[in-house]
Amino acid sequence: MSAQAATRAPRLATTAGRTVRRTRPAPTPKPLKRDEKGVPIPHVNLIVRDTHKSRLADHYFQTLQDDLMYMTYVHEPNPRKPPRPVRLSYDPNDPYTKHRYNPPLGGNRWSKQPPPPSAPENIVQLERIQIHSMIKNAASSRVNLLGPIMALRAISGANEKAGGQHTAEGVQLVRGRKNIQGWVRPGLPVGVKVDLKGPQMYDFLSVLVEFVLPRLREFQGVVMEGPSSRLDKMSAASGVVSFGLPPQALGLFPQIEVNFDAYPHPFGMHIHFFTNAKGVGAQNRARALLSGFQIPFARS
Repeated sequence: MSAQAATRAPRLATTAGRTVRRTRPAPTPKPLKRDEKGVPIPHVNLIVRDTHKSRLADHYFQTLQDDLMYMTYVHEPNPRKPPRPVRLSYDPNDPYTKHRYNPPLGGNRWSKQPPPPSAPENIVQLERIQIHSMIKNAASSRVNLLGPIMALRAISGANEKAGGQHTAEGVQLVRGRKNIQGWVRPGLPVGVKVDLKGPQMYDFLSVLVEFVLPRLREFQGVVMEGPSSRLDKMSAASGVVSFGLPPQALGLFPQIEVNFDAYPHPFGMHIHFFTNAKGVGAQNRARALLSGFQIPFARS
């Protein structure tokens, strides 16, 4: 027997023909620290990454982006003229009007600016989706906001700092800004909203166009203005498309349909699609983008 084996022999005990090694008791884990909300903080920094590619995002970058470039392309053979200098109401060098409010003549003309030149980097793209709902009963009792908060969490899947993402804001409260007699006071919670970006945005969009809109009764499409409407209005140059859903549409979401009894008071909502389109006719380019995602539009 070697010297190394002789030193190990006393550590082994033979019981009924087998060898049992002495073991130490398992260490007692320390309790997890908790944040200001009482939620346990894990020992490691957990960050949830994307597990799969978004189908609608892949559809945009592989197919829809090229189609939008072809549909919205405007050929400009000559370079654009430099923008006209802004004329202010007062002379900024005049000492008597130096610190006075000095708006430009003719008002703000951002809606009359021409769209950016047609280029691959200027193709219209969906930036974020906002779901917004106003609850009238919230002015009398804040408890009436619990149902909408849980419903928007289920629909969007967004929570504050979810998956270790510090920029995730989750469902937020909408507070009043003005004093309306008998209803709203400044700082009073009157509704809820949630902003969706990235894969969550495309997941919500796919559920909306595949499960909700096709089963919505008497829905012919998102109402558009007539062809004679001006393209340089504030709403037409914002690049934002908005429409509302009735309270009956809440039960058509699969996340709500499986547990519909948990939401006894259905509510309507407004959905806002924010794009990077800007300039004259930006809303029409945003509508062309959404129509590629199978959102129907109809003339009023």
